[in-house]
Amino acid sequence: MKLSIFTTMTEPEKRMDPWKEAIKCYEDYADEVITIGQEWPEEFRFDHIGKTFQKGFDLCSGDWVIRMDIDTFFHEKHINYLRTELKKLVDYPGIIFPKYQFFKPDRFHLKAKMCIALNKRYFPDIKLNGGGDLCDPTLNGKVLDQHNLPNINLPIWNYDSTFKNKQILSEDRARFARAWERQFGNWGDRGGGTPEVAFDAWFEMMKKRYQLHVVKMRIDKHPKYLQKKLSNITKDMFGHSLFGHDIDVKRSPVSYYKGYKDYYLSR
Repeated sequence: MKLSIFTTMTEPEKRMDPWKEAIKCYEDYADEVITIGQEWPEEFRFDHIGKTFQKGFDLCSGDWVIRMDIDTFFHEKHINYLRTELKKLVDYPGIIFPKYQFFKPDRFHLKAKMCIALNKRYFPDIKLNGGGDLCDPTLNGKVLDQHNLPNINLPIWNYDSTFKNKQILSEDRARFARAWERQFGNWGDRGGGTPEVAFDAWFEMMKKRYQLHVVKMRIDKHPKYLQKKLSNITKDMFGHSLFGHDIDVKRSPVSYYKGYKDYYLSR
């Protein structure tokens, strides 16, 4: 069985992505690692995301193809387990993984369950054009999701904006807000097209999500690829204190209940 992983990255040093660590992780797991998106335009339509993902899927030659965001990792302890599960589940077009979302390294929330492993050998007609973001995998026009595919207890570890500063985040959120408006004709929950407005809308969303980050994690329990980087987070990075928000956050009993419930049910 040949396993491919593809990921997208555009000016990763400038965007402060943990790309070197991510590529090392993917190389340990996969027989083939494909990177795409290097020529991503400054201004784009939102469906460009799914089209880029489709290009990555098409370029991969593996029996199974895994799509990974450049800020998302596997833990090294699951390498053999993943391959065992892929060999057992060849009758399915995809597999669902729980997503651990980290802002700070000391706590997380199980944010979602995602179909990122795609069975290209037996289902080569999979497309990445579905869902509200126009980039979820589909087969024969039907979205592949947790309701019609097997889940495996193998989390992906996502460090959403952990290593980025406010300027990078503001500019990035504004670009994606403008892309959304071009595609759908409205700003949705993205605020607007300027860095200040887009950042404020994004930050309010992050504060709500952070309420559910209740499960604790030590740095030495993270994937080995990131432990050093997590230990050296600087004060200007989101993952240090959420730009000061972490000092004032107060979680309700409901937040603790939901956060722990999501985590333990996933296991």
